Parts: sequence; structure tokens; C-alpha cells
Amino acid sequence: MKLYNYLNIVIKTNSMKTKVLSLVSVLFFSTMSLFAQDKAEKIKVYGNCGMCETRIEKAVNAIDGVSAADWNKETKMLKVSFDESKTDIHKVHMAVAKVGHDTKKYKADDSVYNKLPSCCLYERLKL
Repeated sequence: MKLYNYLNIVIKTNSMKTKVLSLVSVLFFSTMSLFAQDKAEKIKVYGNCGMCETRIEKAVNAIDGVSAADWNKETKMLKVSFDESKTDIHKVHMAVAKVGHDTKKYKADDSVYNKLPSCCLYERLKL
């Protein structure tokens, strides 16, 4: 009878350990996925050509936390994916403006815009 009780306790203890370990694992991976989520956004970026595309994407991809950037010269839309714990959409707007391209939130400095190749000089909006 003592052996039966002992085995029963061991089995229950191992079962409890397994349940606790499983719960801890689920909580850990859930927490990790919350902190490492990428956010995807689209913003309007003004430009004209393939050179603009290269410049815009290079500037955005240089931001720590950005995992992807794709600018479409036809629609003038930039799709960007980034880790919200490392950067935000305002830094994306600023990086684009810094290399000479206007967005809805930030206007590129005139001196930077004027240094763009002639094919890249888009019609500027009044912001």
C-alpha cells in the first residue's frame, strides 16, 4: 500500500511539474511575441523615379527597427514594417525628409531637395 501511495504522489508531482512548465512556456512565448511585433504602415512619399525609390528605401531601411521598406513610384506610397519597441512612424517620416523627399507630415529642407538629380525634382506641396 505504501508503494502505491508513493507512486501516486510521484505521478501527481510530475504531472503538476509538466503543467506548470507548460504554463510558464506559454506565458514566455506570448510575452515575447507581444514585444517583437512588427507594425506595418503606408505613408505618402513624393518622388518620381527609380533613383528616388532607391534613396527613399535606403534611408528607411537604415532606421534601427525597420524590417522592410517598399516605395511604389506610381502610387507614391511607402509600405514600411517596423518594430514599435525600437522606432515609430515619425522617425520614418523624418528619415525620408532628410534625404529630400516630402511626406504629409514633414517637408524636406529646400537645400536638400534642390540637390536632388533633375529627374527626382517632384512638384512640391505647400505644407
